[in-house]
Amino acid sequence: MAPPPPVEYAVAVERYLAASGLGDGSRRVYRIALRTWAWALAGRPAPTGAERRRSRPPVLPLALLDRPEAAARLRAAVDRRSRDTDPRTLNRELSTLRAALAWWRAQGWIRTDPADGLRPRSVPAPAGGPAPLAPDELRALFALRAPLREQVLWRLLHESGATVETVLALDVDDLDLVHRRTRPPAPPLGWQAATARLLPLLLAGRTTGPLFLTTRRAPATTPAPDRCPHTHRARLSYRRAAELLTAHAPALTLRRLRPPRP
Repeated sequence: MAPPPPVEYAVAVERYLAASGLGDGSRRVYRIALRTWAWALAGRPAPTGAERRRSRPPVLPLALLDRPEAAARLRAAVDRRSRDTDPRTLNRELSTLRAALAWWRAQGWIRTDPADGLRPRSVPAPAGGPAPLAPDELRALFALRAPLREQVLWRLLHESGATVETVLALDVDDLDLVHRRTRPPAPPLGWQAATARLLPLLLAGRTTGPLFLTTRRAPATTPAPDRCPHTHRARLSYRRAAELLTAHAPALTLRRLRPPRP
């Protein structure tokens, strides 16, 4: 007989971690992240530094996640933390929360997704980063017989000048195909004729969901914003995108596709 649904957020966290199949180290990192979000859901600032690991998070009813104020509190927490938290850390912890929320919804413990609409923060390119590709290198890359998804990704990275993280976070409904640009609240990006020609082929009738998708069906724990409702495939990750480029052009990296700064 299945155990009854948990009443407390903390218990739901432990049940999720027990079922996740993660190693001990990863479970510890996930637990810290999910406890941090408990402070946000309670409408209180989370402790920082060493105090973050030693603090006891507030006791919350899991049903709080279905209340309207939960989404507003999470948005406020993301905005507040984005001012003093490394964007990679914040994006990783937001992804952890989304995975837990998706699993709890699959169990029927909550009905809504209070993290829906929260977007990853842009990661600034490192100062003095890798040199952009020369024109002949770009021509050679774009002449490769690569799959359509890779062709669009590489051209969009080059033509928009955006970071890899920003481009991979785009959703289909962020795109204004007619005017070759994104719509708010997506980061303002534009592209040129080559990308504009290929994008409709990549979309193939899709109107929502991530722009760039994996080739396999998404795991059940994939957060809803990172899963295509049409194909049920997951958002393409940075790691996989980098592997795909290396498979076609071993000497290149994704960050080198950005054009030189004026």
